[in-house]
Amino acid sequence: MARMHFPIMPLLPDILASLAQHPRLVLEAPPGAGKTTQVPLALLAADWLGGRKIVMLEPRRVAARAAAGFMARQLGEGVGATVGYRIRFESKVSPRTRIEVVTEGILTRMLQDDPLLEGIGAIVFDEFHERHLSGDLGLALALDVQAGLREDLRLLVMSATLDGENLASFLDAPRLSSAGRSYPVTVAHFPARREEALEQQVRRAVEHALAEHPGDVLVFLPGQREIAKVERLLSPSPAGRGVGVRVGVLVKSSPSTNPHPPFGHLLPEGEGNSEVEILVLHGELPLEQQTRVLQPAEDGRRRVVLATNVAESSVTLPGVRVVIDAGLAREPKFDPNSGFSRLEVVAISQASADQRAGRAGRVAEGFAYRLWPQSQRLEPQRRPEIAQVELAALALELAAWGSTALRFVDAPPPGALAAGRELLQRLDALDGQGRISALGKRMLALGTHPRLAAMLLATDAPSRVALACDVAALIEARDPLRSRGDALIERWQALAAFRMGKVPAEASRTALAAIDAASKQWRRRLRCDALPPPSSAAHALGDVLAHAFPDRIGKQHPQDPRRYLLTNGRTARLFDDSALYGEPWLVASELRFEAKDALLLRGAPVDEMYLREAFAAHFRQGDEVRWDAGKRALVSERIERFDGIVLASKSVGKVDAALATQALTDAVRELGLACLPWSDALSQWRIRVQCLRTWMPELGLPDLSDAALLTTLDGWLKPAFAGKTRLDALDTSELSEALKSGIDWTLRQRIEQLAPTRIAVPSGLDRGIDYRLDDHGQPAPPILAVKLQELFGLAQTPRVADGRVPLLLHLLSPGGKPLQVTSDLGNFWNSTYAEVKKEMKGRYPRHPWPDDPWNATATHRAKPRGT
Repeated sequence: MARMHFPIMPLLPDILASLAQHPRLVLEAPPGAGKTTQVPLALLAADWLGGRKIVMLEPRRVAARAAAGFMARQLGEGVGATVGYRIRFESKVSPRTRIEVVTEGILTRMLQDDPLLEGIGAIVFDEFHERHLSGDLGLALALDVQAGLREDLRLLVMSATLDGENLASFLDAPRLSSAGRSYPVTVAHFPARREEALEQQVRRAVEHALAEHPGDVLVFLPGQREIAKVERLLSPSPAGRGVGVRVGVLVKSSPSTNPHPPFGHLLPEGEGNSEVEILVLHGELPLEQQTRVLQPAEDGRRRVVLATNVAESSVTLPGVRVVIDAGLAREPKFDPNSGFSRLEVVAISQASADQRAGRAGRVAEGFAYRLWPQSQRLEPQRRPEIAQVELAALALELAAWGSTALRFVDAPPPGALAAGRELLQRLDALDGQGRISALGKRMLALGTHPRLAAMLLATDAPSRVALACDVAALIEARDPLRSRGDALIERWQALAAFRMGKVPAEASRTALAAIDAASKQWRRRLRCDALPPPSSAAHALGDVLAHAFPDRIGKQHPQDPRRYLLTNGRTARLFDDSALYGEPWLVASELRFEAKDALLLRGAPVDEMYLREAFAAHFRQGDEVRWDAGKRALVSERIERFDGIVLASKSVGKVDAALATQALTDAVRELGLACLPWSDALSQWRIRVQCLRTWMPELGLPDLSDAALLTTLDGWLKPAFAGKTRLDALDTSELSEALKSGIDWTLRQRIEQLAPTRIAVPSGLDRGIDYRLDDHGQPAPPILAVKLQELFGLAQTPRVADGRVPLLLHLLSPGGKPLQVTSDLGNFWNSTYAEVKKEMKGRYPRHPWPDDPWNATATHRAKPRGT
């Protein structure tokens, strides 16, 4: 294959020179520049590489195969010689391979297995703007290796649309930019008709594009489901359905010269005589079908390619002159309220929209039709996957690495990471200290989600392992049934029928074939020689599934047969026409969180006897003491549990004092701090501490807000309940000592000095100070309420907190009525006192109203009679 010219080529010497001087580099290059295939080939000759291997992380399997194939052809070799690839369940490498394109966690496995990366001189992160979790983790691990073990390791991060300046700053790396190969693309918004489904709008847009423009048409759709709907619409009859068949979509023999043709044009039947080929492209296609889409049509026919966002980057579709973009993608989202991740159809980012449109301008001027209103505004960049998915797999990787102090471009959310660790402990992948267990290491080596890994490793029995492989393949794949039932057994039965040459009418043959192939790959990976059984009871699937979803095992609610109590403490309900209705126990593989309960989308019944055998440690019986809100008292019961599910309970009468301590603490957590015996003095002390935390942070006083105290009840309050069995047994003095227990004696004395409860005024008396917090929990000015005559002779407003905070003076009349509120006493004497005196002197003639309050004698008494 002759070496083609790409826009990136003039920049290749600069890339080599930069990496010779600096171990990291950020390369920005738009689609079509050739960065994916030309940069790795150029690096082979670098002196610093010293004959070692280059590993390139490619986010998508289709792109990994395509990139390796293109580079191999440029070298006149087959894939697996100088250039090879490794993806999940597939490898084409040899001892000669020096450029290895990897994806789907392969790089992570290489780093975990050999942190020194023996024989590897450079890692290239392609299409980093897609921000897949595996890419972010791979970069964080590579940076850690480079910093501590391999200073000579080169890291090259390549992106088409990411903010290269910020990324280069994060990496402390040079940044280079390349021009792209593109022709002008006319962008227009193709309007939808009222109440028109997406697939109908796509059909009109495709017909319009074929009638008005030359070249092939690339259609971006969110997923396989939408692709199938559009494919059926574009096929004129059932015989014409399927991938790669000729269909009777007729087009004009020559394109219109009108650069802005009217939208909604429908081509009359019988006009023209050219046939169009309909193709699909997504990540689960067999290799030969993917290869066919990426090659030009041999007979020159026009093509319509229906693709997911796999066609957005790294792969080049020859002949495309028109892009039709639905503006949607199916991406994983994490629901923090439910703890479940699910794929959702979301709007793409503006960067993705621009990249998709650019696909129309690779070979000549093109057109891009967007199927959303022009008024709709898109987010500038794609959100990183690490911020919106479930993180159990990441938590396991970090535990295996032995450090959480990695440099991520975007740090993993702490809540999601903690939830991931909690799940791993439930799966026995981590020990009590959060370290990876022996089982966790075996799970990690499988390279799949920890749930599925735990299920696949739960037994050594060959027949059960084979069944587990089937279940894993079913869970990972798209639903093979067109019906929307919730029973997993129906999917497995369709798979079993497919293996016998009988495909149910409601099943997809293509989907079942992919599931069967994935199950075979899992059996090969686990060295399982047994074949899946030809038939299976639904409980057998549930018994296997329980090891993947121990937190979603459910027992039928005693009062509502459609609701289930789950081991994680939540509840779930069945569809009205659920095939699982009546099962006493089940396990859910898919749940959708809703306001009250989760809705069970897919699951299987599970046998209680099997649970008692396989999860024996999770069945426990013991005495428990809890707070009964109705009785406002502690109740002692002997309870049998399966994790969070109560199986049986009976009263045992007398409350155990040791258990009561925790139960009383939990009662306060439920009822709130107001149930405790607060005195006014203790409440004021707590407020004083809160005020000083803000006024004088250098003191290091603890947070005594409601939220902080409720969070730390076990630390400060629980010891005070020792030996008690009633809430009202705790008195105010014990509560006071418990609250103050975290502050040593010296600091307590400082609190009294800096925020005193009383202050001496010029009259010779002590008056109380009222400390307050506002509605947001922040200090308000402390109030000193005092009769005006008691402050004669005082020039400045009294202060607390070592003179930092003035008191808010509530100046009172001799009768105790408010006269003035001020925090500036000197200004009051100068500007306002005369008016107050004029008004009050006649009302209170027996009290002094001197003309010169600055030098008058303060008093709290009235003048003697007759004076």
